[in-house]
Amino acid sequence: MAIKLNSIDFRKGAVLIYKRHKRTTGDAAPDSPSVGGTLPHFLQEPEDAYIIKSNPIRLRCRAAPALQIFFKCNGEWVHQNQHMSQEYLDQDTGLKVREVMINVSRQQVEDFHGPEDYWCLCVAWSHLGTSKSRKATVRIAYLRKNFEQDPQGKEVPIKGMIVLHCRPPEGVPAAEVEWLKNEELVSSLSDDNIDTRADHNLIINEARLSDSANYTCLASNIVAKRRSATATVVVFVNGGWSLWTEWSPCSVDCGRGVQKRSRTCTNPAPLNGGAFCEGMSVQKSTCNALCPVDGGWEEWSEWTLCSAQCERQRWRECNAPAPRHRGKMCEGESHAMENCTGGICTQNGKMLHDVKPQSMDGSNDVALYSGLAAGVIAVAVLIISVTLYRRSQSEYGVDVIDSSALAGGFQTFNFKTARQGNPLLLNSSMQPELTAGQTYSGPICFQDSIDKELFDPLPDMMVKVQSSFMVSLGVADRAEYHVKAHTEGYSATQGRKPNLLAPNGPLGPCKAQLRSSGVFGHLGGRLVMPNTGVSLLVSHGAIAEDTSWEMYMLINQAQSSAPSEERCEILLGPEVTYGPPGLSLSSPVAMTIAHCAEVSAENWNIQLKRQTKDNKWEEVMSVEDESTSCYCLLDSKSCHLLLDEPGSYALVGEPLNEHAGKRLKVAVFGSLEASSLNYSLRVYCVDDTPHAFQGVVSAETSRGGLLLEEPKTLLFKGNTYSLQVSIQDLPQFLWSIKPFTTCQEFSFCQVWSSNQQPLHCAFSLERFTTATMQLSCKISVRQVKGHEQILQVYTSVAEREKETLPFFMQADCTVTSQTGAKAFKIPLSIRQRICATFDTANAKGKDWQLLAQKLHIQRNLSYFAKQRSPSGVILSLWEAQHQASGDLDSLASALEEISKIHSKSLAHSPSETEPDFNQ
Repeated sequence: MAIKLNSIDFRKGAVLIYKRHKRTTGDAAPDSPSVGGTLPHFLQEPEDAYIIKSNPIRLRCRAAPALQIFFKCNGEWVHQNQHMSQEYLDQDTGLKVREVMINVSRQQVEDFHGPEDYWCLCVAWSHLGTSKSRKATVRIAYLRKNFEQDPQGKEVPIKGMIVLHCRPPEGVPAAEVEWLKNEELVSSLSDDNIDTRADHNLIINEARLSDSANYTCLASNIVAKRRSATATVVVFVNGGWSLWTEWSPCSVDCGRGVQKRSRTCTNPAPLNGGAFCEGMSVQKSTCNALCPVDGGWEEWSEWTLCSAQCERQRWRECNAPAPRHRGKMCEGESHAMENCTGGICTQNGKMLHDVKPQSMDGSNDVALYSGLAAGVIAVAVLIISVTLYRRSQSEYGVDVIDSSALAGGFQTFNFKTARQGNPLLLNSSMQPELTAGQTYSGPICFQDSIDKELFDPLPDMMVKVQSSFMVSLGVADRAEYHVKAHTEGYSATQGRKPNLLAPNGPLGPCKAQLRSSGVFGHLGGRLVMPNTGVSLLVSHGAIAEDTSWEMYMLINQAQSSAPSEERCEILLGPEVTYGPPGLSLSSPVAMTIAHCAEVSAENWNIQLKRQTKDNKWEEVMSVEDESTSCYCLLDSKSCHLLLDEPGSYALVGEPLNEHAGKRLKVAVFGSLEASSLNYSLRVYCVDDTPHAFQGVVSAETSRGGLLLEEPKTLLFKGNTYSLQVSIQDLPQFLWSIKPFTTCQEFSFCQVWSSNQQPLHCAFSLERFTTATMQLSCKISVRQVKGHEQILQVYTSVAEREKETLPFFMQADCTVTSQTGAKAFKIPLSIRQRICATFDTANAKGKDWQLLAQKLHIQRNLSYFAKQRSPSGVILSLWEAQHQASGDLDSLASALEEISKIHSKSLAHSPSETEPDFNQ
């Protein structure tokens, strides 16, 4: 602490010091440097200083010539006891140099309360007078923790300006600011595009993709360094449309069709969350293709006069009409020549004289009249035959007036009803008693291996066909087909009903087969890929009589090459191949492929693609287009195709906007790990198709996993946001989980382009004691800014003995093909009557187009028009669409509605009569 001295005491002290100095040194010579005629001058003055923490600072003064030096702080003299001084002779000048130091503590500075900062200066004097040094300030150094302004993250378009603001914490001395880019000093990057200003802001003049990074403001002074919150800068690229492609050829060779052109959002492609291109990626336009006109012959010209060679000639031209637009030329000869004497001609061209011309003319007249008589007889026979044929056909309803003639062929029969999606086919040829049940003795394959009622005995079911024609056949107005499930095989296994969705129930019944095959003949049949949602229907009569084909169907398990990265396409279902390649059929096959798209024409452009011989994929058709090469009927979960050509097919979707979505199936499995304390939860996210989920069931079955909650469906939107999986409500006092694993994430691209491959994440749990036997928690699966599903887990984690699966789950799945009548829902007799009635158009308007309309198959009618039996192909498509439910009721209702329409038309035309089917 400074000692206060008044000016009088100080002058007295200085005189005493001066006298003491003279006594010790004696009188100096006049020319001695120590008594030179100069005032003291400072060789070192005190400098500003900062007290760091509690460490005192030292102020220093050095002057020559100086008899004494004292410090004065805040206007008061510092006691000489606090001074540390030393004296020495300057070798260069010969003058005495005095150096004085004092210490200033933190307490001294804190105790000072004045209008300015704590200050000190030096006063040095000689025998000629005194000199003062500069003032040196002493301040306590510090740096606050919190920044006055942290930089904020930004999302900026490419080539935009980025300005990051930073105001460092308050400090003494003032903090200096530096910027870090991904923990590297920006100043060391030597980037002219980045400017750090004196106001501490960071400016990027033109944003580049490489400028996407984490930026941190670093403030420092002599006390400490402080880091601001990290600001994430994302430089995004908005999508831009490419140029339109050329218009495609017209979809039809004749008449009004559709042509289209497309563009892709790749110029540039959206990046780092940039906006997807606005507008449509596909444009369609109507077009008119000139129809081919086949040539036609004109009338023959008159015969020429008989020549000397006894011949005459005539001509005709192909101009009625002339062939145009790729039309065919006329078939036949344009020139005719014949003997004009009936073959009686001499070699020199003159007639034989022993044959009279009159007799020749008479023979010609007889031939003419004989020919006319034969023609009249033939026409009469034809008329009588047609009349008898129509009369006989009326007894069987060939020209159906109401649905009674058609429905009369629906014979009562029993079958074991398959659940929805079950690949088991109905055997319509069996006709047991109405009260008896019938089951299959072979192994059962399930389409949906996680149905809650999968192992339940099937309840009594009734397939009802409502129509008025049953009265005409002497049957009740509404025939009821009783169906009873066979339960003896199940009850003989374990005496209890396992529930697949119970916390510790068994998993899938059998491994999904990837190939099915069968030998098919004239009666046709069906191929099924168990547990995949894929099947193939070969209609009756598609294969010629006395001919058979070994047909096969398989699913490609490898990573599919069908989607196109350039057009942002994804695979919506399994890639299916059927063959053999040289297959020859008279009518198309009906193939069903399950898909995962949330169907919407505004959000999706869904296409059918086929693999070429060089393993490339070509577009066959868009599901919204019309085509004569194939037919596509898309419903909410399956696509039903009519195909003429064997090969590999895939259903591919191109999202048109961010609202396009696909369905995911999410499920959670659990199993004990090697350590009895550890338990693993595995959460799967796969495309919502039976084939994709079957792969999960097979994998978990092999590792002993248990399904802990009924799988649920989650709608995943194409909005570029990721999928998050988190575990919630885990009892913390019973269970622990590895740090930083409670929330896991799949990127958007992983989920969107999974191509039927299962994605999964795992939560590794540990119980504190083996006494903990129960686990309860929630699994949340949600898309950022999208939909969420909650899986509730409540299970026992005690070790169990391996349970024996029911016998029908242990067997291999062998029911993959059925042939003949048992493969179809519609009995053959009914099918034949429908085709005979509707394949021939008539004046009453009852043709196959009306049948298609009533069965809600109204698109792309030009495809059916080219078929040999349009009604037969329509019924095959109906069979494929209703193979799970076998809803014959809807078919009978459609036929009855057609009959009612026709009955109304008869009321307006009473003169027309129809055969009575009740006779």
